[in-house]
Amino acid sequence: MFHKNIKLILAGLISVWAVYQFTLGNIMNGVSILLLAGLFILFYFKNEFILLAFLQLRKQNFAGTKKWLDYIKNPEAALIVKQQGYFNYLHGIMLSQTNMTQAEKYLRKAVKLGLAMDHDLAMAKLQLAGISMTKRRKREATILMAEAKKLDKHGMLKEQMQQMKQQMKKI
Repeated sequence: MFHKNIKLILAGLISVWAVYQFTLGNIMNGVSILLLAGLFILFYFKNEFILLAFLQLRKQNFAGTKKWLDYIKNPEAALIVKQQGYFNYLHGIMLSQTNMTQAEKYLRKAVKLGLAMDHDLAMAKLQLAGISMTKRRKREATILMAEAKKLDKHGMLKEQMQQMKQQMKKI
């Protein structure tokens, strides 16, 4: 929607407007306007298009996910570093269904940029382990599996890891 710096400028201007409302004695207007400024600050840290793409991915709607991600034209300029990681993570997950080489590129970039949640990072490393396994790189796959296991603190990916270990024994 807006460039990341424009969001901060708008939040600052709206906060000044809220202070002006407070000085006039319009306390409720000032509070409401501060909430509006908070919305811009929220969207600075959590990009609205990435949030909408995650909602579509949750519904298994890959076309909808791609549509929302395509709205982000220049991710390096429009997103902060963690958001760039999630941008690449979403692209990697979508492409893992069709193009393994491109998916590996996006997932490696997402891991390098960093993801905020440990279970997302574990999922990315597990996807990379699966791609490595299909390319007959067993050593790299086992290293990535071990890293994913350390990151998966709640055991959400335990079943997928067991299936992958069974498939790795066949290689």
